[in-house]
Amino acid sequence: MRHVVLVEENKIQIENLLSKGTLKVRTHKRALSLLYLDEGKSYKEVGDLLTVSSNTLIIWATNYRTTGLSFFKDKPRSGRPIKFDGKDRAKITALACSEAPDGYAQWSLRLLADRLVELEMVETISYCSVGLILKKMNCNLIENVNGASQP
Repeated sequence: MRHVVLVEENKIQIENLLSKGTLKVRTHKRALSLLYLDEGKSYKEVGDLLTVSSNTLIIWATNYRTTGLSFFKDKPRSGRPIKFDGKDRAKITALACSEAPDGYAQWSLRLLADRLVELEMVETISYCSVGLILKKMNCNLIENVNGASQP
């Protein structure tokens, strides 16, 4: 019994997709599973070949029947949106690399956070967030006066 019956056009698209060699593993497994199920293999056989559960294969087969090959692509996942984009990060790094204010030998994370809000570069930011951004930018406030690390 065939669990999936591929339309000839879809079969050709899947074979072309698989021949490219630059697929995500998830997409590759989904494509192969459809081909195997179209050949008449059981969910158990295909699951053993691709190390996927039968329940997952049933879901994939159902998704193919309802949406076609578009189920290969993952839907966007929900999650917390990025709070500080690249421009904000650049502003934070630039400020950290600038001269410290009068009365201070160097920038502290708290001082940077306060100044960023004061200058309305960002609406709100914690000193911990400033530290994480600078850490990702390899910016060390104590190595050099301008914040840049030395080679």
